[in-house]
Amino acid sequence: MQAAEAARDELPVEDAAGRLLAWARAFRQWSLTDPEGFRLIYGDPVPGCQAPAGGDAFVAGHRARAGLTGLVAAAWPFAEALQSADAYDWSDFDPTRVGLVRAQFPDLPPTAVALALRVWGRLHGLVSLEIYGHLRGRTTDPGRVHRTEIHDLIRSLGLNPPAWAHGPRPSRGPGATGS
Repeated sequence: MQAAEAARDELPVEDAAGRLLAWARAFRQWSLTDPEGFRLIYGDPVPGCQAPAGGDAFVAGHRARAGLTGLVAAAWPFAEALQSADAYDWSDFDPTRVGLVRAQFPDLPPTAVALALRVWGRLHGLVSLEIYGHLRGRTTDPGRVHRTEIHDLIRSLGLNPPAWAHGPRPSRGPGATGS
């Protein structure tokens, strides 16, 4: 999660689309670089084994959920009008999760939390297919499929992918001209 958070945080808070794209790219890259770590955090739990509350896997999962919810919160002013009429209530979610979300994002409505779960499904789902080998033999360029999906996801939130979306993200180091 550190790589995804760092990539996101290199861009200004106002750049909701760029931050989401940076997060998605970094998450995929970390997953491909450390598939064992991905499986540990996001894969099926080992039967009879319970990760300790507050342990590394628990903390990483919480950080991922909070990070994605923050990305959706930033996009919510654009995404709200595009959401279906399905109304969600806080009772639709785990009470512990509700407490955490409402503490971090007090103005975020339940429908935005449902949207965050759907965004997680899209980001995590395609990466999972790749990590577990389900894209082999179906595409010669899983990266391109991922890019297309993330660009579509960004547009579905009422945002436009950043100008650099089809190439490397500009550096913010010395001499950089911005993002």
